[in-house]
Amino acid sequence: MVQAQATSKYLRTSAQKAGLVLDLIRGKDVAAALATLTFTRKMIARDVEKVLRSAIANAQQKDGFGGDVDRLFVAKCWADQGPGMKRVRPAPMGRAFRVVKRTAHLTVAVAERPAKAMRAPVKSETKSKAEKS
Repeated sequence: MVQAQATSKYLRTSAQKAGLVLDLIRGKDVAAALATLTFTRKMIARDVEKVLRSAIANAQQKDGFGGDVDRLFVAKCWADQGPGMKRVRPAPMGRAFRVVKRTAHLTVAVAERPAKAMRAPVKSETKSKAEKS
């Protein structure tokens, strides 16, 4: 089972805003995740898409990769807080307020699903017992 990850650092957004988009794709197949990011209306979704595509490319370069991108899924993804840039905003009567321009570090990890997990599910026992009655 191949696992790979990609990281993008110092993106000009807060980790909280990036986490909202990452929650949308966590656990999904890469094709579904890319489709979700394409139609997400947040600006950070484009950066998350770039990191996801990089993680897919990293998985393809690993030894032991089966060659089927459709078996990859988003195993883990998170946003860490980066350093904040301190800026000054003028305030009344000669004062100044501090503004923190936040940054974030995005990490997306993809993994290959096992072959047995890709098969169709078998009938559950409860349903077959109901059919017998």
